[in-house]
Amino acid sequence: MLDRAFLDRLASATVYDLGTRLEMGMPVHPAHCPYVFTLQRRHGDTARPGGYSSANEVIVMSGHTGTHLDALGHISEYGRLNGGRDAADVQQGGRGLKDLGIEQVAPVVRRGVLLDVAGAEGVATLPAGFAITRAIAQAVARAQGVEIRPGDAVLVNTGWMRYWSDPAAFLRTDDGQPGIDAEAAAWLATRRIFLGGSDTVAFEHVQAGSHALPVHPLFLVRNGIHILEMADLRALARDKVYEFGFILAPLKFAGGTASPVRPLALV
Repeated sequence: MLDRAFLDRLASATVYDLGTRLEMGMPVHPAHCPYVFTLQRRHGDTARPGGYSSANEVIVMSGHTGTHLDALGHISEYGRLNGGRDAADVQQGGRGLKDLGIEQVAPVVRRGVLLDVAGAEGVATLPAGFAITRAIAQAVARAQGVEIRPGDAVLVNTGWMRYWSDPAAFLRTDDGQPGIDAEAAAWLATRRIFLGGSDTVAFEHVQAGSHALPVHPLFLVRNGIHILEMADLRALARDKVYEFGFILAPLKFAGGTASPVRPLALV
């Protein structure tokens, strides 16, 4: 039997939409194909009795488009995936992954925590190449009065979403991107979080002129922690919401390495 009080609490909750809008020209990491949308059939192309007409679309995109969740099979380290699996054995050519694909990720309903590092630093947006160290992350958590617990979804606000409408600025890496560094990621891993996410294209700290992404294998391969990228955290940061119910459900792309998602935060 449904709990009426539970349903009432849900109905009265404030819901924050953390997903980005999917549209032509949006920022997409250069390693992935651009987002393409077109109407295959338009209203008026065909007509049925009673004035009925329909329109439908064709969409071409990578799983790593917009706000998206990385599957554990997205990254290998020296040919090995999470759990020591051989990447060459797991991938099936163009047919995707036979294990560790995004379809294996169950719907996520967990406690969420926001670390508003930009706010703690007193800026709207962290500088390009700003490394969020373990000490910084811990200090932000203390200042906000939140504790990182096992199973949490931990989201890091850098303020980088302000560049979303300018793809060149959002994707630039020549002067680096802000994010947690390997030391901070290792600390989060010891807390046994379920998911780490941020508002940038890479989630982690990117040094100027570097293509190294050490946090991805640390999370996905060595610790089985999922990564959420390009989440819109502006409203949460604005309202100083640091603890919330977190809901996310990836699409079941069989063998997929990621899925676009529309995460929700409930308070």
